[in-house]
Amino acid sequence: MLELQRARKLYPGPGEKIHAVDDVTMHVHARELVALFGPSGSGKTTLLLLAAGLLSADSGRVLFDGSDLARMTKAELLAHRRTELGFVFQDFKLVAGLTAQENAALPLLLRGEPHRDARSRALSLLAEVGLAHRADHTPDELSGGERQRLAIARALVGEPRLVLADEPTGNLDTDTGAEVIALLGGLARERGAGVLLVSHDPRVAARADRTLALRDGRLEEERAGEDDDGGGGEPGGPQSRDEDPGPDDGGGPDGSQSKAVSAR
Repeated sequence: MLELQRARKLYPGPGEKIHAVDDVTMHVHARELVALFGPSGSGKTTLLLLAAGLLSADSGRVLFDGSDLARMTKAELLAHRRTELGFVFQDFKLVAGLTAQENAALPLLLRGEPHRDARSRALSLLAEVGLAHRADHTPDELSGGERQRLAIARALVGEPRLVLADEPTGNLDTDTGAEVIALLGGLARERGAGVLLVSHDPRVAARADRTLALRDGRLEEERAGEDDDGGGGEPGGPQSRDEDPGPDDGGGPDGSQSKAVSAR
């Protein structure tokens, strides 16, 4: 489904250019949860942006079902993000003035689906994540865990084939974070979607089918999820650079809120 082939992204540095993503080859399959670990500044955010088509690789290729994202027009990339991808963020990126139902329906409305149908499908997803009783509440009336469950409903309402999740447990306590990962992985697999999840949280590895380690822009290792091999701990080791260079985190499926990733 999603594949990076020797993808590379450079940013200007004080001396030599910084290799934010350096010769990375990886992929994500349907019904697979792939966790990408690495210290701050390792290139995780840049890799997600490449996978979403929000950045272009300086060399190599980013493919979705064999189609090169670099060959798509802006309109084609926008349609691709709205129909094929779902996004989940650490800071939720919910619209403050909208209810939970309206937030969940937003991806469908952005691609022109009838308002009644969008609200109906949004309510159905809210029921699946345990928020049907909160449908008329705005984000400021929800707890952190409820906001992230709402974000998962929004990410899945359009039946995407790939969900890109950037630190989805970063603002949650231990128990709530574990529940969110289980919910995201379970609902995505039920729908045949793959998940590429960036995290610093070693608990995520227990729910992942595969884990990848990224350091200084390069993939260092791959291992099966803990459920398969009993491994533990966060791959990737100690921290390196402080921040990923390049665009700020944020935005979305239409380019106004978003991030992404990939693996195979």
